[in-house]
Amino acid sequence: MRSEFKDKYKMLGLNISYFRKMRGYTQEMLAEKIGIDQTHMSKIEVAAVGISFDVFFKIAEALEVSPEKLLNFDK
Repeated sequence: MRSEFKDKYKMLGLNISYFRKMRGYTQEMLAEKIGIDQTHMSKIEVAAVGISFDVFFKIAEALEVSPEKLLNFDK
């Protein structure tokens, strides 16, 4: 992850966390649904790692939200 995009990854992580909690999922539950480790899910939410489009789309699908909602940073 490039440092110039760190703020965008932070917002993405916050959005993922928000929608995950709205669905009543723990990080472990969401991670299992999309086939990654809970520690990786945690790192995504706190912007400690970058994220591939494959994982991004799996998260959106698992959370039943459009990818656009996860990328809505206008808060």
